[in-house]
Amino acid sequence: MPQYKAPLRDMRFLMNEVFDFESHYKTLPNGGEATPDMVEAIITEMAKLCENTIGPLYQSGDEEGCKFDNGKVTTPKGFKEAYNDYVAGGWQGLSHPVEYGGQGLPMSLGLIKQELMGTANWPFAMYPGLSLGAMNTIMMHGTEEQKQEYLTPLTEGRWGGTMCLTEPHCGTDLGQMKSKAEPQADGSYKITGTKIFISSGEHDLTENIVHIVLARLPDAPAGTRGISLFIVPKFLPGKIGEDNGVACGSIEHKMGIKSSATCVMNFDGATGFMIAEPNKGLEAMFTFMNSARIGTAMQGVCHAELSFQGAVPYALDRRSMRALSGKKDPDYVADAIVHHGDVRRMLLTQKAIAEGGRAMLYYTAQYADNMISGILENDMKKYEQWDDKLGFLTPILKGFLTEMGLEASNLGMQVFGGHGYIREHGMEQIARDARIATLYEGTTGIQALDLLGRKVLLSSRGKCVREFTQKLVAFGTSNMSNSAMRPYAWKLLKIAAQWNYLTTRIMLMAAKDRDIVSTSSNDFLMYSGYAMMAYFWALQAATAQDKLDNGGAEPKEFYQSKLATAEFYFERLLPRAKGHAEGCLKPAKSTMQLDKDLFLFDQ
Repeated sequence: MPQYKAPLRDMRFLMNEVFDFESHYKTLPNGGEATPDMVEAIITEMAKLCENTIGPLYQSGDEEGCKFDNGKVTTPKGFKEAYNDYVAGGWQGLSHPVEYGGQGLPMSLGLIKQELMGTANWPFAMYPGLSLGAMNTIMMHGTEEQKQEYLTPLTEGRWGGTMCLTEPHCGTDLGQMKSKAEPQADGSYKITGTKIFISSGEHDLTENIVHIVLARLPDAPAGTRGISLFIVPKFLPGKIGEDNGVACGSIEHKMGIKSSATCVMNFDGATGFMIAEPNKGLEAMFTFMNSARIGTAMQGVCHAELSFQGAVPYALDRRSMRALSGKKDPDYVADAIVHHGDVRRMLLTQKAIAEGGRAMLYYTAQYADNMISGILENDMKKYEQWDDKLGFLTPILKGFLTEMGLEASNLGMQVFGGHGYIREHGMEQIARDARIATLYEGTTGIQALDLLGRKVLLSSRGKCVREFTQKLVAFGTSNMSNSAMRPYAWKLLKIAAQWNYLTTRIMLMAAKDRDIVSTSSNDFLMYSGYAMMAYFWALQAATAQDKLDNGGAEPKEFYQSKLATAEFYFERLLPRAKGHAEGCLKPAKSTMQLDKDLFLFDQ
């Protein structure tokens, strides 16, 4: 089983040397306390908690799973004690306002905290992670009374939170939702309906659970325009232990994340309170969804990192055959498999995904900080500007990084050979847990449609691509005279031109055939992901080269490793983008022409 070790050196490299978080925090209204010493203390202490307490529960939690008995859910042995340690450290409110019990630090620090915890034990991290989304939704859309009543216990970690969207008859298409909300004389609502696939819907870690629920008012218009949003607590404030008509009907038996309770939740006339405006619930819920999608993108990086940490020691220790270029370990009967080219391909792919994805997310975390600054400064224009930028990145991060994280976890199994398929080594658990990441919070196909259909074509007419590719052009033009960086600069300039060309061509094709948006969207998303990761690997390479030339905080071997991995990414992984570029521009006919009845023709 991989023994999790926090990748603090790589985290510091990104925060201190690539993205200059210290200067970034000085521009934020809530960044004054985020001094280098404070940031170092936070990541160091969280690393200790994850390595010593949370990580060791990963495999045992999977083997034991959650237990369901007459509406009650019991988490695996050790989870409650670990959660209590997490709460005692004040970790839940790290990035939430002081007036509600938090520490008031930038959101990016909360995301980095989530990465540490998620890599150590993703199913455990889901319990407090879902609460963060509920907290953000109430913070953005709740009344001051609702904030006073719910945010403090949520921020302190005494209460948990969920989001309740999906119903048995509908998943992504929430226009079909049937849950009802009946107005009451006191201003509250009676919520009735069944929600499924509710992560952390019931458990024994907190004294109360606050559900954020979508439901319809009696006079609501049909479709997504008739959905409202409600706070529905398991127990009403001040009435802990008294039935509020919220019950867990069952928990799912799943392929992975078995120590995270995935619940069927029944609301039987439960008392709830509206958030935001009537029939505007879906818009408000997207506050929750965007934070959840970025968190799920983090899952791809987490599983890539943990699988890599498991695969490297095995590749260094396992011996099989001799290297094709001659004996590497002459004192042994065979060479360590790390000397075989194909094993190195797998390890470097994992490394490139984990470290490239981490860079993408840390950069995006600064966008989130700027967006929150708009709220704190009561500058809604600034908030909307950064929210738009974040909205473009979110589907790429969620779709691309979860697909790549799944690939990395499968490669970890492959490095082990047959042993990777055996439970005791822990590699197959990582792959099972990674599988869900491409499915929940919107499948990869949904992210692709959101990116191409809504963000690129409908909302911005390609402007969001043009704006982001300016970064690639800036890197390319400023590094063409640098012999070490010139290969990366040249490739980024070509990618910037191609990305804009693809966007324009698809836009023209879609004007004649709307199906092209759907049939091209997955290729467009994956192309965008490879292109974006190329930019962030180029940034890391440039920084590493500069530190080698002029001195840096890390040993020279660290920077040499960065340069080698960047070269591998550009030569071995980035060429995949070419196939996706070609796929983007193929007519929809080859995908859509087969009659639906002919899918079963041979049966």
